[in-house]
Amino acid sequence: MTRSRKQLALVAAIMGSFVAGLDSTVVNVALPAIREDLGGGLAGQQWVSNAYLLTLGSLILVAGSLGDIYGERRVFSVGVGGFGVVSVLCAVAPSIEVLVAGRALQGVFGALLTPSALAVIIAAFPPDERGAAIGSWTAWSGIAMVIGPLAGGWLVDTLTWRWIFAINVPFVLATLMLVSMAVPPSTRRRGVRLDWLGAVLTTFGLAGPVLALINPSLWFAAPIGVALLAVFIWHERRTPAPMLPLELFARRNFLFGNLQTFAMYGGLGALFFFLTLFLQQVAGYTALQAGVATIPTTLVMFTLSRRFGALADKLGPRLFMGCGPLVSAVGIALMLRLDETVAYWTDLFPALLLFSLGLTATVTPLTATVLADADEHNAGIASAVNNAIARVASLLCIAAVGAVVASVSSGPDGTFGLDGFHTAVAICATLLALGGALGLTGIRNPRREVRCADCAAGAQSVNEPPVATTT
Repeated sequence: MTRSRKQLALVAAIMGSFVAGLDSTVVNVALPAIREDLGGGLAGQQWVSNAYLLTLGSLILVAGSLGDIYGERRVFSVGVGGFGVVSVLCAVAPSIEVLVAGRALQGVFGALLTPSALAVIIAAFPPDERGAAIGSWTAWSGIAMVIGPLAGGWLVDTLTWRWIFAINVPFVLATLMLVSMAVPPSTRRRGVRLDWLGAVLTTFGLAGPVLALINPSLWFAAPIGVALLAVFIWHERRTPAPMLPLELFARRNFLFGNLQTFAMYGGLGALFFFLTLFLQQVAGYTALQAGVATIPTTLVMFTLSRRFGALADKLGPRLFMGCGPLVSAVGIALMLRLDETVAYWTDLFPALLLFSLGLTATVTPLTATVLADADEHNAGIASAVNNAIARVASLLCIAAVGAVVASVSSGPDGTFGLDGFHTAVAICATLLALGGALGLTGIRNPRREVRCADCAAGAQSVNEPPVATTT
C-alpha cells in the first residue's frame, strides 16, 4: 500500500470521526434557536441532545460486534453514509419530534462508525506506523470537540440552526469517496452470526443507566439496566458464540487498562463540566470566553499526540500510562488556587498546561495498550467495550460529583459556588491520581519492544478526549 494511499485512509478515518465529534457538541449552542423555531420547551431541548447520547451509548457494543463480523470498512461506510442521510433529515425537520427522532438515528449511525474508525487506520498502516497515526486521529478528534461550539455559534448567528446539520453532508461525501479510494476491502467472517439475544440484552442494559443519568426522574431505569447486563453476562458465559468473549477480562492489560479508563474519563468528564460552570457562573466569563479558555488543552493534544504515540511505541506504554495521569492530577490540583476573580494567564493557564501535557501523554498509549490484548476477530467488540466504559464513566461521575457538590455549594440559594468547585476539583484530581496508580501497578510492558501499534488489527479505539463545551 503506497504512502499516499495510507494517508488518504487516515484522512477518511479522521473525517468520519470528526463529523460525529463535531455534531455531538455543535448542537448545544443551537438549542435556544431550535426552541424558538420548533418549540418543545426545555424538555424538547434536552431530548435534542440526549437522544443522540442514549442511542450512541446503548448500541456501541452491538456496533463493535458488527464490525468484527462484517468488516470494518463496510460498517464504517454504513455508519458514515447513514449519518449523512439522517443529518439531512435533521436539517429539514418540521417539528421538534422529528428532530429528536433524527438525533436518535444519528446516535445509531454514530455508534457504527465510532468503533470502526480506528480499525480503518489499522487496515491501512503497518505496525511500526500505527502509533503515530493514532496520535494524529486523537489530535483531530480533540479539534472537532472544540470547533463544535464555535462553529455552531457562527452558523446559528449568520445563517440558521439547520445548517449545523446540513454542513455534515459535504464532509460525509468526501469521507465515503476517500474510503472507496484508499481503505482496503474487508471480508465477512464466514459462519459467524450476530448474537441477537446478547445484542438485545446489552442494548437495553446499557440504555438503562444512560437514561437514568441523563434524566434522573427515570432513576428506575438504572437497576433494570443493571439487571439486564447481569443476564447478558450469564448468557455470554453459556452461548457458544458470544458477542463479548468474557475471557478478555482475564488478560491483565485489558482489565487494568479499562479500570484506568473508567477512573480517568470519569474524572475528565466531571472536570470539564464543572470548570465550564465555574468560569461562567462564578468567575463571570461568557459562554464564548469559557470555551476559548480551554483551547490550550486542544492545542497541546493536537501538537503532541502523534509524538507521544511514537514515543510509547519505542519506550513502552507503562511509563506514559502511569506518569501521565499523575501529571494531570497535579495540574487539576493547581485549580484549587482559583477564586472568584480568575487571572487567566497566572492562575488557570499553568494548571491547564500541566493537565494537558499529562492527558496527551496518556490517551493514545492507554487505549492502544488496553486493546492490544484483543484477538483480531474480537477487535471491534474490544474497542467498543473501552469506548462504552469511557462514556458511561463520564456520565456517572458528572452525576455523582454533582450530588456531592450540591451539598457543599457556597453560592446564594444553593447555586453552584466556589466551595462546590473546589470540591469537584479535589475529586477529579483524586480520580486521575487513581488512574495513574492503576497504570503503574497494573500495566505490563510486553517482553519484546513495545509498540502501541502492534495491537490486533483493528483493536484500537482511542476515545474522543473530553473537552469543555459551552451551552
